[in-house]
Amino acid sequence: MLNCDISARKNEAISQGIGMMTQIYADRAQNSEIWDVEGNRYIDFSSGIAVLNTGHRHPKVIAAVKEQLDKFTHTCHQVLPYENYVRLAERLNAIVPGNFEKKTVFVSTGAEAVENAVKIARAATGRNAIIAFSGGFHGRTFMGMSLTGKVAPYKLGFGSMLNDIFHAPFPVPLHGVTVEDSLAAIETLFKADVDPSRVAAIILEPIQGEGGFYEAPPAFMEKLRELCDRHGILLIADEVQTGFARTGKMFAMNHHAIAADITTMAKSLAGGFPLAAVTGRKEVMDAPKPGGLGGTYGGNPLGIAAAHAVLDVIEDEQLCERANTLGKKLKQRLEKLRNAVPEMVDIRGPGFMNAVEFNDVKTGLPSAEFANAVRMNAQKQGLILLTCGVHGNVIRFLAPITIQDEVFNEALDILETAMQHASSEAGKK
Repeated sequence: MLNCDISARKNEAISQGIGMMTQIYADRAQNSEIWDVEGNRYIDFSSGIAVLNTGHRHPKVIAAVKEQLDKFTHTCHQVLPYENYVRLAERLNAIVPGNFEKKTVFVSTGAEAVENAVKIARAATGRNAIIAFSGGFHGRTFMGMSLTGKVAPYKLGFGSMLNDIFHAPFPVPLHGVTVEDSLAAIETLFKADVDPSRVAAIILEPIQGEGGFYEAPPAFMEKLRELCDRHGILLIADEVQTGFARTGKMFAMNHHAIAADITTMAKSLAGGFPLAAVTGRKEVMDAPKPGGLGGTYGGNPLGIAAAHAVLDVIEDEQLCERANTLGKKLKQRLEKLRNAVPEMVDIRGPGFMNAVEFNDVKTGLPSAEFANAVRMNAQKQGLILLTCGVHGNVIRFLAPITIQDEVFNEALDILETAMQHASSEAGKK
């Protein structure tokens, strides 16, 4: 089989609404490497968009799934429950940030986790309104789209969004938005658009994912917590992309002195198997009536088994510490390229949740063209990268935290060559 032949079949069989970053069709994968149907080998710096913190097919994850596969694959937890669902909830209740009693519910996707977090917040407060932030990404369902702070491509052509959703600017000093600006914008919402007594929750990513890997400043998180407490508003931390050792701690909220009332998780929770979770304050999570939460596939036994193995691997292989080591090495390599690649305007991110942002040297404006040139140059050399950001001018690095040292070094060499080549070509224009 050839990639181009499958791509032609894809064009005839699959909706164009499924956007695709590459036309590389995977055949097999192990840890940080992927081989396509033509036998070409690639280093994976995408991890299926932050899903594979423990790498492709980690032996412990695969073993746990195989063991569960030999027992049963589905009963629907609401009909015939199983102990490992309960035990995983106990483990998440213990490790999710927050010095209070917690409860958990399992669903299948990050968007579903966000949907349920909003349902729970509304049930617990008796309020309807939700405040989210510009640049935030919370999924492609109608609630997810409505909360997401980016129009293209997520909201184009889908009509009216849900009501009682309001947006404030996310603090990004690099783009001229300070902590004070963001907080003032929320106060303006309270004066002009929505009574704070009607707001059920404020939701944010502690580090924006699709929005560009911008980290919420500690001062902002503390003020936001104070604001929520003052008005009886719940704080929801969307940790779908940031969770499970990616930031150098188990969760991004572990970097802050405050805790959210509700936390959403998915992606790397189950190492490639579909599983998501909502964990929150006990009294908040118990607000919905029996039957109000759940789903046919929520907490699938295979995903639950995989998640137990993922948590074991993170602890046994000290992946939080390794994330810090890898991220430091990556950022040091990028810093050495500043003179050779003047398009770089920022290098950021805690742990191994890192990004580099590019502007056009001549105009000083964000350059999606340059970021894409780096991505394509790297791909030609066998390194898979992802772009992101409201302006599309950011490259995010999401390699498995288990990546082998020799493969990581190889990837950094490719990245350096790709960036220098893109800069050289841009200088000729």
